[in-house]
Amino acid sequence: MATPETRPDSGSYHAPDSSPNNGAHRPRPRTGRRESPEERADRRWGDLLQEVRVAQTGSQVLFGFLLSVVFMPRFAELGGFDRGLYVVTVVLGALATGALTAPVAYHRILAGRRLKPQLVDAAARLVGGGLALLALTIGSALLLLLRVAAGPVIAGWIAGAVMLWFVACWLALPVQHLRRHNGHCTRPPTDPDLGEPTEIDPGTGTGTGTGTGTGTGRKPPGPGRPSWRFGDAPRERRAP
Repeated sequence: MATPETRPDSGSYHAPDSSPNNGAHRPRPRTGRRESPEERADRRWGDLLQEVRVAQTGSQVLFGFLLSVVFMPRFAELGGFDRGLYVVTVVLGALATGALTAPVAYHRILAGRRLKPQLVDAAARLVGGGLALLALTIGSALLLLLRVAAGPVIAGWIAGAVMLWFVACWLALPVQHLRRHNGHCTRPPTDPDLGEPTEIDPGTGTGTGTGTGTGTGRKPPGPGRPSWRFGDAPRERRAP
């Protein structure tokens, strides 16, 4: 006599739980990547080098232009304040170039000593300082040029507005974006061992499955909700 197919109701199905704490999981921080500390340091170092390449281009072009200004005939006509402003601008440009190229020297000294995470942290701070010095260099150079071309009053207003624009683009907007999206994860949480998506209870924030076929009971499927999730144990059918 054929045995009817038996299948547990999806609303009351409980997968067997082999974990010692009955499937209860504490929320774990999710980075979106499965990588070791060394791999993370390598990835961050590559990203940092891309940032340095972009910043160095503007820094080197601006610094080269500033060095050539002193050899122009009209430089002798500048007053004492403008000459002092030029000296400050050149010094800021030199400091910015030194800070933006410092990660290369750091890497030459620390390469092969298993200090890549520390290298990345130090280089990131230097690049941040170099960007701040680069912004000051641009503002100072703009003030110097506009004082010669449009007068001191207009030059001060325009240079101040440009510096506010730099602060908004380089600092205010990234910080606002970070605060708005901090703590949000656009990818489903993954099991730390297998990397498979698991289900998170929105009420408690705790996981209901580990991606290995284990877990506590799941809520019954509702409208628009699939009756299975990644990590569900396959259902066996009995032959008739």
